[in-house]
Amino acid sequence: MHTAAARFADPFRLVLNLPDWAVAELQQLPECLPALTDRMAAVIRFARLNVQRQTGGPFAAGVFERDSGRLIVIGVNRVMPLNCSSAHAEVMALCLAQQQLGVYDLGGPGLPAHQLVVNWSPCAMCFGAVLWSGIRSLVIAGAGPEMEQITGFDEGPMPTEWRAELARRGIELTEDLLRQEALADFKTFAASEAVVYNARRGDRP
Repeated sequence: MHTAAARFADPFRLVLNLPDWAVAELQQLPECLPALTDRMAAVIRFARLNVQRQTGGPFAAGVFERDSGRLIVIGVNRVMPLNCSSAHAEVMALCLAQQQLGVYDLGGPGLPAHQLVVNWSPCAMCFGAVLWSGIRSLVIAGAGPEMEQITGFDEGPMPTEWRAELARRGIELTEDLLRQEALADFKTFAASEAVVYNARRGDRP
């Protein structure tokens, strides 16, 4: 893992990296996970390990080829370790996938359809990242207020018609996949009394 000194050696270079354990775990996963439940199970496991290893918040997201299930990358939340409020799991996964594939648009010409799998619905910031990423499919463990109520995280002002906006942009949505498993891990996180890192703790100015 990079030390703080190494990260700040060049003040004009931004480094967003996965923790070492996540890199090792990725190398142990199958090349393809054809079943949606297997993709979500892997994402939920990464979110759980991220909390257990104290390397970020209880969130993970994976980028896969939608039809084959080929795994591109699974990202985890890195906000606190990297001192970057944008380093949510979805942003990490999408940026790493784009870097690996050498594209800024995961839905560009000649590419297979890509899918983002997340252990809860995106926050306001990550919803925007999903729209701009080029993915053609979004799979979430659940949506609604339960995660925020359990953990205390502030997900921001999501558009009321966010599902319709995904459809309008040609992004398929699959919901409630392993929902109870995801909620159980959020409850475990809450019971641990780990830091909830909302800016201003979610207060309005």
